[in-house]
Amino acid sequence: MSELDREPGEKTDGDRLLPGASSLAVLLIVFVSFSLLILFSIVRGGVGHVAPDAGGTKAYSPADFPEINFNRELLPEVEAAGNSDPEGIYRVRQPLAYEDYFPCSDCHADMEVNLERRQLEEMHGEILLNHGPIDRWCFDCHNPDDRDSLRLANGTLIGFDESYRLCGQCHGTIFRDWREGIHGRREGYWNGAKSYQLCAHCHNPHAPRFQPIAPLPPPVRPQFLRIAAEEEIIDE
Repeated sequence: MSELDREPGEKTDGDRLLPGASSLAVLLIVFVSFSLLILFSIVRGGVGHVAPDAGGTKAYSPADFPEINFNRELLPEVEAAGNSDPEGIYRVRQPLAYEDYFPCSDCHADMEVNLERRQLEEMHGEILLNHGPIDRWCFDCHNPDDRDSLRLANGTLIGFDESYRLCGQCHGTIFRDWREGIHGRREGYWNGAKSYQLCAHCHNPHAPRFQPIAPLPPPVRPQFLRIAAEEEIIDE
């Protein structure tokens, strides 16, 4: 139907498709209400909020530790360590079970060295070498003339407590991050005395890739943390 043939006040097909003012108002109210509901859910803990009794881990808040005095002075040795000169504090923890360490030389000192690449059968048969190129071999890292030490690519001998230097030869970027405290674990202060854990504290040096780990449910989130903190401030 043309514009000339349309009767006054008669709606066209396009007018019928467009919503009226009342419909737009209803849609706007629904949209605003739904947005406010989502915002409220996020502030109160999210749509997927876990009930406090649904998890196996308790979430603690300041209300659980009212007796803690955060203004208490530190022990002298702790204070000294935190204020110490950051130079010369690069300390690495001893290898695993170092006190019960069994020197390799106790067995290998009287054994003839066999440099042939082979599958170990008589001893250390449980070791499966899955680390790097296929032609990797024991004596790329171990020193055949002194089994109580490791050997760098340039021939320098190091102890097992310096094995990070051996790993850093190939894993340079990871070694840099480990040294700066980004990769791995360390204990102590950011700007003070601290100790680092060796690569072998977490990784198997013969097969360093982690095995798949089954995911666990998240801990119960402390939904009342902010409220408890505000109440504690008011009580003071």
